[in-house]
Amino acid sequence: MTDQTDQTDQPGNPGTPAEAPGTSGEAQGVTGEAPGTLSAASATMGDESPTVAYTPPPAHRPDWATPAWTDTPVAAGPASPGTAATPAMAAPSPRRAGIGSIVAAAMLSAILASGGTALALKGSGALDPVATGSSGTPAVTAASRQPVTIAESSAIIDAAAKAGPAVVRIFVSGTATDPFGGAIPEQGVGSGIIFDTAGWILTNRHVVTNTDGTVANRLTVELRDGRQFDGTVYGIDTLTDLAIVQIGATDLTAATMGSSADLSVGQLAIAIGSPLGTYSNSVTSGIVSATGRTVTVQNGDRLSNLIQTDAAINPGNSGGPLLDAVGDVIGINTAVATDSNGIGFAIPIDLARPIMQQALAGQELSRPYIGVRYVPVNRQVQQEENLTVNAGALVSSSAGQPGGTPDAVVSGGPADKAGVKEGDVITKIGGQVIDAEHPLDLVLASFAPGQTVDLEIVRGSQTLTLKITLGTRPNNL
Repeated sequence: MTDQTDQTDQPGNPGTPAEAPGTSGEAQGVTGEAPGTLSAASATMGDESPTVAYTPPPAHRPDWATPAWTDTPVAAGPASPGTAATPAMAAPSPRRAGIGSIVAAAMLSAILASGGTALALKGSGALDPVATGSSGTPAVTAASRQPVTIAESSAIIDAAAKAGPAVVRIFVSGTATDPFGGAIPEQGVGSGIIFDTAGWILTNRHVVTNTDGTVANRLTVELRDGRQFDGTVYGIDTLTDLAIVQIGATDLTAATMGSSADLSVGQLAIAIGSPLGTYSNSVTSGIVSATGRTVTVQNGDRLSNLIQTDAAINPGNSGGPLLDAVGDVIGINTAVATDSNGIGFAIPIDLARPIMQQALAGQELSRPYIGVRYVPVNRQVQQEENLTVNAGALVSSSAGQPGGTPDAVVSGGPADKAGVKEGDVITKIGGQVIDAEHPLDLVLASFAPGQTVDLEIVRGSQTLTLKITLGTRPNNL
């Protein structure tokens, strides 16, 4: 049985405005196992498989001059039941100069998808529909969705025309520190998507940070029309592989933010980005292969609730959008599986929605936290633990882990103060049901730190409702 925790060990930088622009991080490789998290579609616990996560080295910025031809601007416009945890994947990350990486031939690895790397993520949360950009129009409110019957080729053309002008290429440069204290120059290229006309851009964390996790020294954002602007990292998400960048530009086209809540396996998926860091605004298409995936990437980060797609995602695509058939953003491309074809991953846009809202409001980027370790409950867990319910999150310490057994409930944390005990099963938060399709971490991400909500638990044969005030997720989890 594999434990989960809302304090996952994904490193995160503070979500405070950063002074220095970011650079994509150096490729990082680690061996790990895909976590045994339960996906929305599968309630079994036996799908874990060992994998090797690998992040490709960021792509060098081309040394040759800009080609004479340029992309012509186009007229404007951006989970089904989840599946069991999957092998570690590579997040498409920015390609970096510096230390190379070697991967054993038959191993499944993950690459960051920016300029030369690929990565992965997790989460959910609906953005306040009244949030507006400086233009006065809702910038990140989920678009209303209506049934559409349309030829696939026409849909791809129209979607690319709508979202293409909002896709940017991000050049990064920085300096990482090697194990001996020396400086390692790094460069990379990734992608991003404009979500507000005031110059707000959503991208991957690994695109704008060095391999040692520090924010890059310099960031240059190139628009579809060729204009370039200095970028500033506004904040780094402490939960997911996301970051928000600002540029001082006008006459921008913002993408339309869709919804990742009602995706169907098999529906059209379109990716736009800068593969290899060179071919800006490249469009590829495929389908939504699955939702609710969990992967481990090269730097050891575990990313959950991801969209799996067979649309081609390559180094340089990190931070670029995954679109639906009408050109609305449904995800942010972040990871690919190496030594395989057609296995890429995107962070659901609903997970990014809360931090976009925080940025537009001028707030520090932050995520909620309750301070428990837990195991997703299904019928197998119900039988093994003799539970009275077959869905929810069982509060449990991770017995058998090297280095000792951590507490199931963090002492002094929000759950501890609310009266949660080891062995409790959390079945609802704020009235939202916790089950295979709505895992605890995904539901929790829809709330804000500081909110006081009802927490329904099952303790033995009793159902109790506790009041819990959500904390702020620490930066070092």
